[in-house]
Amino acid sequence: MGFKTLLVHLRLGAPNDGVLRIAGDLAERFGAHVIGVAVSQPMAPLYAAVQMAYGTGMVSEDITETDRKLTEKRIAETEERFRAALAGRCSDLEWRWTITPNSRSQYVARQVRTADLLITCPVWNGSSLDQSQKVSLGDMVMLAGRPVLLVPPETPQLDLGSVVVGWKDTREARRAVSDALPLLKLAGRVTVVSLTAAAEVATVTRRVGDVIAWLGRHGIAAEARVEASSGAEQVRLKAVAQECGAGLFVGGAYGHTRMREWVTGGVTMDLLMHPNCPTLISH
Repeated sequence: MGFKTLLVHLRLGAPNDGVLRIAGDLAERFGAHVIGVAVSQPMAPLYAAVQMAYGTGMVSEDITETDRKLTEKRIAETEERFRAALAGRCSDLEWRWTITPNSRSQYVARQVRTADLLITCPVWNGSSLDQSQKVSLGDMVMLAGRPVLLVPPETPQLDLGSVVVGWKDTREARRAVSDALPLLKLAGRVTVVSLTAAAEVATVTRRVGDVIAWLGRHGIAAEARVEASSGAEQVRLKAVAQECGAGLFVGGAYGHTRMREWVTGGVTMDLLMHPNCPTLISH
């Protein structure tokens, strides 16, 4: 079992160093085919909105053509960096891109039909002028149908010395730990962490024991860590991951309704926007 094809989502006009380093690492470990993908939305609709606000209501052909040429230049530069970063680490490279007025997240998610794992960056530091380049991570995770590996920009390498699995007895968590098996098999240490109400600790400990036993049958020696917690789970999970020296966190995405996650925050949104280390999530 392993990842035979990696889909690497690259941002235009922004650093992709961390994502490319991890993609190269995984390509070498699994002998994987790697597909780079970039997507942009034409700026013309944004210009139109501005001009409509000021009463002109039209976008000149010159602006549209300039925008297209600039975007194609950015795409070509991103492809060049993609190929240079993976040269010698992967012999089987492919590049896909588009400029579309439609959903950028949906375009990326559709390309995942070709892959076992989607690798992307969890944050975007662009200005309001970068709207044409932004991809909604929440939408992408929801639509992908594959595990998504979020790689913080500064990540030097994928450290599998210690992996933490955030466990809730939900469909999303079960999917995530199953999707992560190829990486868990390479881990030096795996800790399955579950936070629950004090009254449920004994019950949850038995359930986590089932997960530990299941992992053991896959040749993965894991340990359990069940804690009573009444505070913000995302804060405690991050603290536990740091205590364990985790180089990878594994968790399920959107255990609650998506609207509730968006409005109140929660574990998924925190993982999407502020991971401390590479994070594999599944929906």
